[in-house]
Amino acid sequence: MTERMDLLRLRSLIEGVLVTLYQKYRHQDLPELCERLGLPSPPLNDDTTKHGRLTASLRACPDEQLPHVAQAVLDTEPLPFIELRDLQDAVWSGRGHVEIPGRTRRELAKEFDVTDHRGYPERFLALLGRLWDLGDELNVWGPHLGTLRDDIQRHVIRFPDDWSTEYLFEQLRAFEAPHPRFGRFLEGLASSAVLPNEQAQRRFVEFANRHLQPVGAQLRQEGEVDGYPQFHLVQLGRGTARRPRNLIFATLGKPDIRFTSALDNDIEIAERKDEILVYNRPVGKDGLLWSDLLSWWQEIREADDAEEAAQALYSRMEDSLPRRSEGQKNLFWLYHHIYKSQLRDVPALLPEIWVHWDPKTIRERGELAQQNLRMDFLMLLSGNRRVVLEVDGMQHYTRDAGSKPDSAKYAATMAGDRDLKFRGYEVFRFGHDELRDRDRARPVVADFFRALLNRLPDSSS
Repeated sequence: MTERMDLLRLRSLIEGVLVTLYQKYRHQDLPELCERLGLPSPPLNDDTTKHGRLTASLRACPDEQLPHVAQAVLDTEPLPFIELRDLQDAVWSGRGHVEIPGRTRRELAKEFDVTDHRGYPERFLALLGRLWDLGDELNVWGPHLGTLRDDIQRHVIRFPDDWSTEYLFEQLRAFEAPHPRFGRFLEGLASSAVLPNEQAQRRFVEFANRHLQPVGAQLRQEGEVDGYPQFHLVQLGRGTARRPRNLIFATLGKPDIRFTSALDNDIEIAERKDEILVYNRPVGKDGLLWSDLLSWWQEIREADDAEEAAQALYSRMEDSLPRRSEGQKNLFWLYHHIYKSQLRDVPALLPEIWVHWDPKTIRERGELAQQNLRMDFLMLLSGNRRVVLEVDGMQHYTRDAGSKPDSAKYAATMAGDRDLKFRGYEVFRFGHDELRDRDRARPVVADFFRALLNRLPDSSS
């Protein structure tokens, strides 16, 4: 019910934006506008007004496409702040975010020294203007007929002793702002776009994390931008502190790996390269999406046709699945069909992924052997979450072709799971029997991925 209400609100907000947009464009411009925003083509009836054509296009837009339309509007159309704010909040609330309680916000503000940020006043004001209403358009603040922007320039930047940082946050209405907006505020305060000084960035991050860690949050470095560290707000206890460098997946056998540079952790597959896929691009803060994987595949295969490339990539990954495991095949097939209308924007489901690698066999390594070297599936989600999916057949707890229970094998599997969890992975196991029949498995798989991917709608419903 909540998801449905959120979509209704999003549709209403987009419709309100269209009331403004139709005045900026001519009739002949509307098809290009709708294509750019991801809306269906507007009707061609000459008797229909521009507003009517855009409204008809929005009515024909399916619910699952609305978040993408809203994001396209935010990316390409300048909006009055109130419309911008409401649309941003609606889009951001549908994504994963970290909750920062009001008390934590206020305690942070009381101790926040903005001296470093005052050193870059235009950058600081630009950040505030992107996230908060500074009264630049219609709002009037006080009898002097100035704007909040004017007040901040005077009382925070020119005369820093006039306002405390807590009072500044009060004027911005930051204490009662939605969690996603406040989270973006913290990320902005730590960014090189606002503080082009690494020492200043790290001072703010160290300060902010003292307040954030008691509530299970942290500004964590995740890569660099123009040589400066980039920080994102993450939930502690989920995900890992590192991003993957090499994803070895869809393997048809054990990879023959060697280091081309041991210093840089650069690897190559020495033999049978066609039997192994290695994704070695940086993984972004949104995780590894199907669109990222497809773009990589098109590049390495020099494939111009995206649809043909998508089918080829799917087939190549499907070929790596064990022939005797109907459960794995059904899980893979169902995921791609449940989300087929929005596949570009969901995380890639990587089959037959190598989590550990050892040139020696488990028997050769003996007691020091790592368990669960290769997992059935891996997904890389936002916030550095690494999710492993396993489909357990009899081979996981029996020996002699399933004729005898094997408690030692089961214990080794559980020990491998514990090791993965300590490393920050989330491990989910399915029984093969619950996935054996595709029709019966569909609601099981749909419910699981709906919960895992949070508010991403199931296009099959």
